[in-house]
Amino acid sequence: MTEITLTAEAFLAALWANQSDDELAKIGRYFKSGKGDYGEGDRFIGVRMGTVFALAKEHVLMPLDEIEKLLESDIHEARAGAVSIMAKQFGLKKTAPERRGELAALYLRRHDRINNWDLVDLGAPQIVGVWLRDRDRSVLYTLAGSKNLWERRTAMFATMAFARKGDLDDVFAIAEILVHDPQDLINKVVGGVLRETERTAPERLRAFLDRHADTMPRVALRYAIEHFSAEERAEWLKRGK
Repeated sequence: MTEITLTAEAFLAALWANQSDDELAKIGRYFKSGKGDYGEGDRFIGVRMGTVFALAKEHVLMPLDEIEKLLESDIHEARAGAVSIMAKQFGLKKTAPERRGELAALYLRRHDRINNWDLVDLGAPQIVGVWLRDRDRSVLYTLAGSKNLWERRTAMFATMAFARKGDLDDVFAIAEILVHDPQDLINKVVGGVLRETERTAPERLRAFLDRHADTMPRVALRYAIEHFSAEERAEWLKRGK
């Protein structure tokens, strides 16, 4: 069995070994990286995300400094691999609490490199949210007030880790801050996290919607009410803007 070299350089070499021009053409349909788009300037080389995640699993024990080197790459798949490694390493039973704290700190400290929706989604709930379950959460309010789209998305999506445990005060508080955000990529995650609250606090969700349904972006409303009955969804959508 070939021993895996746990370095950023080795990971990048593995990415290039799996590069595909056909995959690169497909990626362009899912990520907006053209001039004026949310991911303007992001560089893809054409590696299937399933392959990226498989490589991340192989490199799950990569040292923190090498993960940061990987985050610094201008190649999107490399940064996706870095965040995936972080999330997988964070989730290992044998990972010490101190290392989990270091991983959460790295995510927050290098948020400048976590700069597309999929990178946030790979790490915000699994790393930041889980780490903050029993800790001070003030950093999320700072992120929610950021001018940076991806930091605001982290603020909201991290609360998914709380919502899954029925711990909803910060979920609704962050949603209050972001419910009228002008960015579609925030609207979707606000609605998606609110949708999760229906499982444990349906009355509280409906009270939130009653305050905001008339003015909140329609996509957020649609996501939030996805688990409602067809009849109830139709009633709420009459109120959406």
